[in-house]
Amino acid sequence: MELKLTTEWDKTFPKSEKVNHEKVTFHNRYGITLAADMYTPKDAAGKMAAIAVCGPFGAVKEQASGLYAQTMAERGFLTIAFDPSFTGESGGEPRYMASPDINTEDFQAAVDFLSTRDNVDPDKIGIIGICGWGGMALNTAALDTRIKATVASTMYDMTRVNAKGYFDADDSEEKRYEMKKALNAQRITDYKNGSYALGGGVVDPLPDDAPFFVKDYYDYYKTPRGYHARSLNSNGGWNVTGCMSFINQPILRYSNEIRSAVLVMHGEKAHSCYFSRDAYADMINGSKYADNKELMIIPDAVHTDLYDGGGKNAVPFDKLETFFKDNLK
Repeated sequence: MELKLTTEWDKTFPKSEKVNHEKVTFHNRYGITLAADMYTPKDAAGKMAAIAVCGPFGAVKEQASGLYAQTMAERGFLTIAFDPSFTGESGGEPRYMASPDINTEDFQAAVDFLSTRDNVDPDKIGIIGICGWGGMALNTAALDTRIKATVASTMYDMTRVNAKGYFDADDSEEKRYEMKKALNAQRITDYKNGSYALGGGVVDPLPDDAPFFVKDYYDYYKTPRGYHARSLNSNGGWNVTGCMSFINQPILRYSNEIRSAVLVMHGEKAHSCYFSRDAYADMINGSKYADNKELMIIPDAVHTDLYDGGGKNAVPFDKLETFFKDNLK
C-alpha cells in the first residue's frame, strides 16, 4: 500500500538541529504498511544502537512518541517513532481499529525494520511504549527475544481497563455483559450503515465537574500543547467497537519471563499509576530475571507529564539515556 506522507514539519514539538529527520515506511506480517519518522544523530557513524517508539494510545507519531524519539536521537541513538496500524499516516482498513495482536506485531515489525538497516546493530535494539503502548511494549518484550531493553512510560494495560473499567470499578460479569451487549448491538448498526461510528476523543467542551484525569487529557490533546489533526484523541477517537477484542484477551500473561532489561516509569500523581505498579509486581513475581527490572516513580508528576514533560521536565531523559546505553552494549 502506498501511503501519503506529510513532507512539512508538523510536530507538536520544535525540530532539533542536532539530528537528521526523514520519513520511512515498513510493513508488518499482516501486510499493513506503517509510517514512521526516523531520527539520526548528525554525527552518526557506523552501526548504532536503535530504539522504536510508539504511543500514547490514540495519539500519533507527531506527538509524544516523536518527542521521545528525537530526544533519544540527540543522545546518540537511531530512533523511529511510528503510527500503529489503522491510525495516523500508517495503512490498514478500516480506520481507527485496535488489536492486542496486531499492535504487538507493529512493535515487532519495527524491530524487523531496524534489524535490517545497514546503520543499525541488530543486537542493540530497544523499544519505548507510552501510555497504552507501554503495555504493548511489555507484551512485545515477552515475545520478541531480539529486544534487549524496554521502557514502559506512564503505561496503561489496555486489556485491563477495557475489561474492568478505570480503577477496576466495572470488574463484574454483569457489567461486562452489558458492555458486550451494547458493543454487539453497535456492530449490527455499523454493518447496516456500511461504516463504523466513532466513539469520540477527549471530551470537548470540558465539563466543570470532569474528573482530574479527564482534565489532564484535555490539557494535552485539546490545547496547542499537544493537539494534532491526525490524533484520534484530539478529534473523533477510536471506533465505538475499535477496542472490543481487548475485553477478552489479556496481555502480559508471561511478563515474568522477560529476560531482557525493563524500566517501568510513572508519575506519582497519575491516575494510571496503578497499572505500572501492578505490571511491575507481576513482572518480577517468581521471575528468574528480576535483577534487570526497575520501577521508577516520578515525584509530583501526573499522567500526561510523561508525554512531553508537562512544562516541568518530568520525562527523565537522562535516566533513559543511561538505561539504554547500559543495556544496548
